[in-house]
Amino acid sequence: MRPMRGIFYKICSVVTFIVMASLIKATADHVPPGEAVFFRSLFAMPVIIAWLAVRGELRTGLKASAPMGHIWRGVVGTMAMGLGFAGLGYLPLPEVTAIGYAAPLLTVIFAAMFLGEDVRLFRISAVVLGLIGVLIVLSPRLSVLPGAGDDAATLGAMLVLGGAVFAALAQVFVRKLVLREKTSAIVFYFSLTATILSLATLPFGWVIPAPREAVLLVLSGLLGGVGQIFLTSSYREADASVVAPFDYASMIFALGIGYWVFGEVPTLTMLLGASIVVTAGVLIIWRERRLGLERAKQRKAMTP
Repeated sequence: MRPMRGIFYKICSVVTFIVMASLIKATADHVPPGEAVFFRSLFAMPVIIAWLAVRGELRTGLKASAPMGHIWRGVVGTMAMGLGFAGLGYLPLPEVTAIGYAAPLLTVIFAAMFLGEDVRLFRISAVVLGLIGVLIVLSPRLSVLPGAGDDAATLGAMLVLGGAVFAALAQVFVRKLVLREKTSAIVFYFSLTATILSLATLPFGWVIPAPREAVLLVLSGLLGGVGQIFLTSSYREADASVVAPFDYASMIFALGIGYWVFGEVPTLTMLLGASIVVTAGVLIIWRERRLGLERAKQRKAMTP
């Protein structure tokens, strides 16, 4: 294990995915989300294949022993991606990022519901705290509240929140798949499934992108593949509990890109809610690390 290298790769993945989201947002006024999913997924595959070829894992890295698992993960993940991309057209980038932080919190709930994972009071409390933070971020967008935003912003918030729900469900499928499949296969077949499924949105108003938009969309796909490689490499070099907290560095980059590129000024409400969500997420990761260390000590003590 090389934790510093793992952290470096994780930060690279965070930056890459935020830049990718920015490229999608830059085209969202004209390019429908289904078409954006197509470009993001299609052009990620050559990057992943090239990476496996360089590592000499092309033959073994794409073997799939659970094809239906990949399909279901692809369906749910494509829904998450499409809803998230749709929300980028309505909301500031930092706000989309903050609402997206609901996904790992919801994963804890879904893992308990569908995988039978043991969830104790500490994690439940942290999840509740995080969801309160998400509600604070959403509060200006809820039309039932005084001073709420316009209908478009409310729709955007609901789209992003729906994307977070599907992203959490996708993580549940991934947790089951990793028991039988290589990470490279999970990544590749998700991109393949998402590319195929996105074609189903073709009758709903795809457009011919302008040359600048086409370049941005292709770049988003290439960056998506690069970001996935960085992410995979980070977990290869360090424990998940070490690198996972750096996911929340995405807010720093989202705030910077949102302000300097899109002229988006974050509100105090959004910052407050995001801070609470990040705190809850870090608490869950810290608790998981402590439990992991305790289990390791118990196993060591039991070894004759």
